[in-house]
Amino acid sequence: MNKTMMNILVVAATLCFVLAAGCTTGIQNGPASQSGQEYENFCQGIAPVPSVSINGTPIQHAEVNGVRLAYREFGSGEPILMLNGFGATMDSFYNESFLGILATHYHVYIYDHRGMGYSSDNDALPTMALYADDAAGLMSALGYDSMNVYGASMGSSIGQQLVIDHPGRVRKLILESATYSVRIPETRLLFDLIQATALNASEPAGVRREAEANLAWNGTWDDLSGIDKDVMLVVGTDDILTPQSAAVQIAGQIDGSWLVRFKDEPHVGSRFAPVEYGEIALDFLCMNESPPYATV
Repeated sequence: MNKTMMNILVVAATLCFVLAAGCTTGIQNGPASQSGQEYENFCQGIAPVPSVSINGTPIQHAEVNGVRLAYREFGSGEPILMLNGFGATMDSFYNESFLGILATHYHVYIYDHRGMGYSSDNDALPTMALYADDAAGLMSALGYDSMNVYGASMGSSIGQQLVIDHPGRVRKLILESATYSVRIPETRLLFDLIQATALNASEPAGVRREAEANLAWNGTWDDLSGIDKDVMLVVGTDDILTPQSAAVQIAGQIDGSWLVRFKDEPHVGSRFAPVEYGEIALDFLCMNESPPYATV
């Protein structure tokens, strides 16, 4: 067995573990305290840890860009649109405690990308821009001009494309386990996995189309510095698919962005440390980062 194939198998095993993992918790390294900033009191002290039932929540549908997107919703308040990772559906991708924490103060929407899970597909060429267009269209179908956005893994790539192509649609943006391209040296293992998936005829059509979109994606590096939204990047220090070095590079390009690194957490760490990831997301979403006006 050659080295490339061995790497692919290792990554595939890791990704399968991530997607199949249950609702467990991990240890947080902890972000630096944000001096000079004020937190809303209602965003603190979530106990006991709530959860939602994904399979117990009805599936709804919305007509968007010639396809029928399936979605579920939890909680109430200001909206958050969640963007799934590569090869995942809303049935399998999210930790229910993580979603439950977000839903304590926000109206959380999860959905299946076109061709995945309960969503339909058409003959449109699969591109990251198309997935971003779908996200923007779903916001409109749900009755919103804009939403907060949380993208994890491939969802973070869609989130970047969304804020670049449709900046008015995004309020605040959280990017978990992010890279600005799958073709950089740091994400070689991820690239090998995606390429192998695209070439594997036994994979579901929707998954192969997602793989094709990732491989055709030119990335966002040239446009990152133009993002003027509040952005937070979250990554685990044990992430071998989208290593923390990629998040550091992205954060360096986006003025005023947050970067939170969780010690020993893997790819899509919100599945393993739902409390820590959920609470830092609420801290970021609830904080008013605008400085107070000076008075004379």
